[in-house]
Amino acid sequence: MKVTVEADGGSRGNPGPAGYGAVVFDADSGDVLAERKEGVGHTTNNVAEYKGLIAGLTAARDLGADTVAVRMDSKLVIEQMSGRWQVKHPAMQPLNAEAKRLAAGFDRITYEWIPRERNKHADRLANEAMDEQAGIESKPAAKPASVGTSAAKASSPGWTGAQGTPTRFLLLRHGQTPMTVERRYSGRGNVSLSELGEQQAAAAAERLAKVPDIAAVVASPLTRTVQTGQAVADAVGVELTTLDGLIETDFGAWEGLTFREAVERDPELHRSWLSDTSVAPPGGESFDVVHRRVRRGRDDLISKYGGSTIVVVSHVTPIKSLLRMALDAGPSLLYRLHLDTASLSIAEFYPDGNASVRLVNDTSHLG
Repeated sequence: MKVTVEADGGSRGNPGPAGYGAVVFDADSGDVLAERKEGVGHTTNNVAEYKGLIAGLTAARDLGADTVAVRMDSKLVIEQMSGRWQVKHPAMQPLNAEAKRLAAGFDRITYEWIPRERNKHADRLANEAMDEQAGIESKPAAKPASVGTSAAKASSPGWTGAQGTPTRFLLLRHGQTPMTVERRYSGRGNVSLSELGEQQAAAAAERLAKVPDIAAVVASPLTRTVQTGQAVADAVGVELTTLDGLIETDFGAWEGLTFREAVERDPELHRSWLSDTSVAPPGGESFDVVHRRVRRGRDDLISKYGGSTIVVVSHVTPIKSLLRMALDAGPSLLYRLHLDTASLSIAEFYPDGNASVRLVNDTSHLG
C-alpha cells in the first residue's frame, strides 16, 4: 500500500503554545485516509514539526502502508531525516530517533520538501490543534483537496501585486572585528570576531531563535561570518552551510588600510572608486562584479530554498547588494546605506519577480 504523509507543526512564540497536524493520503487516488492533530504544550516549532511527522508515520503504519512519501515544509526535518544534516540540538535527537525507528518499518520511504502553500491541509490541522489547546473555537475548514491537484494556489496579491510565497532572506551582518573597530578595509582578510563581536553574534542568535520555520543558515566562508553564522545555526537547530557568493568585496591592495591610507596611496583611483561602481581597487574587484556575484548566489539560494525563510550571514557590500536587488534600486544605494555590525535586515523575493524590503539595519537585539 502506497501512501503520502504530509505533516506540519507550529509554535505561537517559538517557544510557545504548540501543536501539530498530519494527514495520510492514498498515493494513487489522493483520498484522505487518516488525520492526526494534537496540542503539545509549550515548546518550539521544530519539536512540533517532528511530532507531526511521528504522528503521520504512526498513522501510516497503522493503515498497513509499505511505501511512504513524506512531504513537509520543514527544511530542517526533511534534511535531517534524509541524513544530509546532523541532528545537534538535544531536543531534536530523541524525536529524530523515534521518527527513524518508525521509518525503518516501511519497505520504502522518501522525503520531499514542499513550500508552505502546498502543505495547507497539515498546517490547518496544526492550527486547529493549537486553537483547541488554547480553548479557541476554530473556524470551519474548507474541504481539503487531494494530493497532486492544483488546489494549492498562489497567495492573493497585496497592493504591490506580488503573488506566490516569497523566499524570505534574514540578512545578518557579522559581529564586530578588530578591523571594524579601527575602520580598516576588511574584505577577504580572514579576521576573527572581537569579544564584543562574539557577544553580538550571541544576541543575534537569541533573537533569530524565536523566528519560526527557519529552513537554513547560510554564511560567507570567511571566519567572522562563519563564527556569527554558527552561533545562529546552533540556536536555531540547523546545519550551517557556506556560499562563496556571499563573500565580501576583494579590496586588493587596500585590504587592511584605513580610508585615509587608501586615499594617500591612490588618490585619483580612490576618488573614482567612490563614485563609480565599475571601478576596482588595485588588484581587487569592483562593486559591479560583487553585485553580479551576489545575484548568482541569491538565485542559487532561491532555487534551493524557494518559499522558505533563511538566514544569510554576510558582509556590508553583499547585504547592500541584496537590498538593492529587492528595492530595484541603482548603485548609489551602496554609498547611501549604513549597516552596523550584527544588524538585521529583511528582504523577500517572490516567484513572480517582485520583491519587498521589510527591515533595514535593525540592532534592537544588541541593546
